[in-house]
Amino acid sequence: MTPAISTSGLVKTFGSTLALDGLDLTVDAGEVHGFLGPNGAGKSTTIRVLLGLLRSDAGTATVLGGDPWQDAVALHRRLAYVPGEVNLWPNLTGGEAIDLLGALRGGLDPKRRTQLLERFDLDPTKKCRAYSKGNRQKVAVVAAFASDVELYLLDEPTSGLDPLMDAVFRECVREAKDVGKTILLSSHVLAEVEALADRVTIIRRGVSVESGTLGELRHLTRTSISVETGRPITGLAELPGVHDLIMDSDQARFDVDTVYVGGVLRHVAQFDVRTLTSTPPTLEELFLRHYGDELAREPSEPAGT
Repeated sequence: MTPAISTSGLVKTFGSTLALDGLDLTVDAGEVHGFLGPNGAGKSTTIRVLLGLLRSDAGTATVLGGDPWQDAVALHRRLAYVPGEVNLWPNLTGGEAIDLLGALRGGLDPKRRTQLLERFDLDPTKKCRAYSKGNRQKVAVVAAFASDVELYLLDEPTSGLDPLMDAVFRECVREAKDVGKTILLSSHVLAEVEALADRVTIIRRGVSVESGTLGELRHLTRTSISVETGRPITGLAELPGVHDLIMDSDQARFDVDTVYVGGVLRHVAQFDVRTLTSTPPTLEELFLRHYGDELAREPSEPAGT
């Protein structure tokens, strides 16, 4: 099956700034694909290239089998885009903005539009200039999911949404996937991606550094283990793959590289195990594996920024 999105060796520069440095990305048809990376990693630049808003300097990109630059008009009738910062026409109502955005994609499903307005608790009669950031975001989300398109390009789509509306958004993504739609989801909300994505691509400095299912990526990091035994465990610190060991009488907490879990558990079993909890690595831990050094160098931001 032809991928919904495919890029190979994608390069984009802005003056002396190299935004994309040979990016490879494949999104299969019918999947939710998480696209992860901090600000400046190249996520939004990639999406703008896929939308035909930017022209790459080198490499290739295809979207729904077409060229995003040459076939932009035809492709935009088959896809929906939600940015993280939504700017609307101030003198239009929210409903008028939704209808205008839908018209660019060949129209909306009126019944679906009504349902989404109710689910997102959005008043479509208000002028866009009166909307908060969260309500502007809702306009773009409703317009996208009320459209009958094949592909959704979502770039920080829940920015400004409260937790209740974020839950509604997740339901919409699952519903779209259930009927065969493809979703590229770029997000800083790692729990959101972890809950929704079939596969994940992590990019760093314009390059794809890891890509695969969550199961495939989790082997790259460590599992956390907490164990209580009938007698104190000895020799644990000397075992290969054990990290951050904390011993407290008959309890031990530590991380272990996944490939060594079996051997560590066999060793622990000799000490009369009473309780044992094993926690697989989260997507956040996978993310920090690639960006922890950069984040440590960044100055902390004041609260509320």
